[in-house]
Amino acid sequence: MGKLVELTTLKVKAIIWCTCALVIGMLSVWIWTNSNAAWDNYLNKSYRAGYELYGSLTKGEPAPTGVEIMKMDKLPKVQKVIYPTVVSILSHQSSPIQSTQLQLTIHSSDLKYPIAKLEQNINDTPAQQLGNVIRFLASFCSDPILYTQRADQIWLRVDGTKIWSCDAAPTDYRLLAAAIVFFGIAILLVQIDTTTAMFTTFSSALRNQSQFNGKHTFEAQGPRELREIIETVNDYFEFEREKLTKRAMVMSGVSHDLGTPATRLRLRTALIEDKELRKRLEGDIDQMTSMIEGVLTYTRSEIDSEETRRISLTSLVESIVADYADVGRPVTFEQASHQEIETPGSVFNARAHATLAPAEDARRVLAYVRPMSMRRAITNLIDNALKYGRRATVSILTTSTTATILVEDEGNALTVDQLNALTAPFLRGENSNYIEGTGLGLTIVSTIAKQHRGTLMFEKTSVGVRAKLKIGRINHDTDVTDRL
Repeated sequence: MGKLVELTTLKVKAIIWCTCALVIGMLSVWIWTNSNAAWDNYLNKSYRAGYELYGSLTKGEPAPTGVEIMKMDKLPKVQKVIYPTVVSILSHQSSPIQSTQLQLTIHSSDLKYPIAKLEQNINDTPAQQLGNVIRFLASFCSDPILYTQRADQIWLRVDGTKIWSCDAAPTDYRLLAAAIVFFGIAILLVQIDTTTAMFTTFSSALRNQSQFNGKHTFEAQGPRELREIIETVNDYFEFEREKLTKRAMVMSGVSHDLGTPATRLRLRTALIEDKELRKRLEGDIDQMTSMIEGVLTYTRSEIDSEETRRISLTSLVESIVADYADVGRPVTFEQASHQEIETPGSVFNARAHATLAPAEDARRVLAYVRPMSMRRAITNLIDNALKYGRRATVSILTTSTTATILVEDEGNALTVDQLNALTAPFLRGENSNYIEGTGLGLTIVSTIAKQHRGTLMFEKTSVGVRAKLKIGRINHDTDVTDRL
């Protein structure tokens, strides 16, 4: 059975859902129609009994089947609470001069009948009027007893509970029919929502996960079309991971193989007596090895094989800033005074809103990150700020789901658009002509930001430029994948 469910396609599911909806609709209509027919038959039977009862009360004809007529000297004494209802049967309602042909007193222990709501045709005969009255009484779940007085002052007690009482009424299945429709459609909607949620969840997982992390293999489940999509995505990720791994191996091999010639070049350069020439050659060798290491670092960051861990982001940033301070670099850390937390809606406020956490909580910013990758990204931003902005000020802003690391400097040579464009590989700004670099620093930071479900952006400030490294704090690596 499990194999059959797994092989089900969306087309088969749609056919099953439509068939079930059709069956539910037909069953509900059949139950509703039969219940209506049984109820109409009951009311018509009551009408016929009332029609025949008129002759029994006025002409002494035999009582209708199921109706008992008893003679009494007077109305009985009431032993419990009774609601009396008086009804007059007129000789002819269309006549301007009307005479009462028959007067009924209806006793019920349940309710007083709203006779005013009884609709009568002005052309109805007295027998038809009585039939309509009995039909009207039968429409209520009660046990009415009728009393009337003949011309000879004899009271007649009419008991028709076998025909028009609550026990005689058919069971009303219309509520059952409505319940079948409601719950049937609800179950179908749940099934449809569950199926569509699989696509939505996979889309969200695919969007939130790091692109080439080795452990991000999605479990293939759901309808056949979704499983084929997931398997194709897994194959694509595996292909890309293998390609990146081979690229890293090639770069590592090249870096290793070039290490020996570079060392020999350094030794031979040291023998050159011309200091100016020796200095230029050493600079070229340093730039060459730096470029190789930069490309290797970028490739490794793309592979993203580091495990995600829950760490204190504040402690990580403070330790990085302390390392720079130890060597006398102008890097400072500004502690946030508050933490913004998204609060879900409540009965009194339906919309989600942001609240501020105390300063103590703002100092404990925890996040699921790859520590080495995050350290590399923050270090690159600080190095970039020191190279082009003379000093760096680092701070952290956080919400319940994201954390933003801010690195501000005093450089203002480039615009925001130019800075955002520098996240592409091997691109450098116009102010970098005399500054060492490979053009991969911001590219590596942008790649690491995407791996942490975030972004890298820049904005101008009154004194310089602010880099904003925004990352997610939630552990999508396990939570989202497990929900597929």
